[in-house]
Amino acid sequence: GHPRFFNQLSTGLDIIGLAGEWLTSTANTNMFTYEIAPVFVLMEQITLRKMREIIGWSNKDGDGIFSPGGAISNMYSIMAARYKYFPEVKTKGMAAVPKLVLFTSEHSHYSIKKAGAALGFGTDNVILIKCNERGKIIPADLEAKILEAKEKGYVPLFVNATAGTTVYGAFDPIQEIADICEKYNLWLHVDAAWGGGLLMSRKHRHKLNGIERANSVTWNPHKMMGVLLQCSAILVREKGILQGCNQMCAGYLFQQDKQYDVSYDTGDKAIQCGRHVDIFKFWLMWKAK
Repeated sequence: GHPRFFNQLSTGLDIIGLAGEWLTSTANTNMFTYEIAPVFVLMEQITLRKMREIIGWSNKDGDGIFSPGGAISNMYSIMAARYKYFPEVKTKGMAAVPKLVLFTSEHSHYSIKKAGAALGFGTDNVILIKCNERGKIIPADLEAKILEAKEKGYVPLFVNATAGTTVYGAFDPIQEIADICEKYNLWLHVDAAWGGGLLMSRKHRHKLNGIERANSVTWNPHKMMGVLLQCSAILVREKGILQGCNQMCAGYLFQQDKQYDVSYDTGDKAIQCGRHVDIFKFWLMWKAK
């Protein structure tokens, strides 16, 4: 990218990442089963585990997957939250669950609203929380909006906190938001698509204090960390939710009698079947730097 390009977040070119992307293309494989991408599947598993450790989750049984971008990672988080609290939605649809509402900052990424529309909540049920002059969520307004929704007969489900907003670069107060989520038993997601890279900084990690209390986190290495597009991870603290939410038991792909541990197969955790190998360029850059 041009050295004076200051608009969108993605620019520049890392030569190690470029080599990884080129080699990935020569392999031309898919990530849905271990048998067709064994090395890449193991790389992804190890890297996702390390990312969860960096977040601060002590539970080694968390989960995650690389997705086509932060918008899809955020969508995964809402799907996981809905399945966690209302698993019947998978078979019976939204008609079988109460009127659910989602909460997010007025400065959050538009993908939260888009996910609300795509998943059947409706954009009117994505409630925007006021921010202060620095672009951070006002926790008191969040709690007030939760109580208001409950009084109207809605069921609060999910709160999105942003770690690095698109315009202000603001970091929402995760600790205070987590307190509210625990008080009302809500799923807390942290959209750290842009700011997640600061978790690896001794100097700036404090901006994400409390992220270890989240139920899920979006982290895009293709932003602050400079990995070539696309490279986005959805990380979930509880193992099994992604699989339970998305599994369709396609016997012609995910046979249970294979000659290896079928838990290495990732296809049933994803909403896709064909899934691009996004891990190799990231793995090489991490090892080299």
